[in-house]
Amino acid sequence: MTAVLTHRRARLALQAVLVAGACAAVVKMQWLNALATAAIVLLTLVPVLVQKRYEVFLPPQLELLASAFIVAALFLGEVHGYYTRFWWWDLVLHVSSGVLLGIVGFLLTHVLNEIEEIGLSMRPGFVALFAFLFALGCGALWEVFEFSMDRLLGTTMQKPTPSDPSGLTDTMSDLMVDAIGAAVIAVLGYGYIRRPDEESFLERWIRAFVRANPRLFRRGRRRSRR
Repeated sequence: MTAVLTHRRARLALQAVLVAGACAAVVKMQWLNALATAAIVLLTLVPVLVQKRYEVFLPPQLELLASAFIVAALFLGEVHGYYTRFWWWDLVLHVSSGVLLGIVGFLLTHVLNEIEEIGLSMRPGFVALFAFLFALGCGALWEVFEFSMDRLLGTTMQKPTPSDPSGLTDTMSDLMVDAIGAAVIAVLGYGYIRRPDEESFLERWIRAFVRANPRLFRRGRRRSRR
């Protein structure tokens, strides 16, 4: 319980920083930054709304990591220009997004695999492969979004350089580091299914997710009774 409260307080602290940033932008009459920061605050509430709307418990570590990623990517990266100030900022965030989306893809497939009414029986290798491809697919869609924004609105989301004005190098680098983050989660998820007694941060999160959402794992409960 102490760990849960610590993670939730950290998430609230991040949201407080965002609210303070939005207020500071209003005082400076930076209306676009104020609007963008307010939108980011709403995005950090998405995990909480998902839990309340669908009655699904999310591990507090995952909830905090998602909020921290949103703050780092949008508030620090876009609003405060960290993408241009630190060359490695974009790469670190894409690795993190691969990890986050890999976890989401793995949990989604794991849940579907355990619900008896759906009738799926996917092998551990396929579950891991789906988690990897889910994360990589979402990363590719984001790159399509960046390309579209650059072409339609004249932004520089693809980070063009004098040696690569098209931004192709940035796009491919992003996809490669997305793949690295997704591959880490795919390997850990495969290990959890094959050897559930071994411990890693992903195993702990999955066990917490399973314990807190027993209605999603009825097949697992019925198997345990046999």
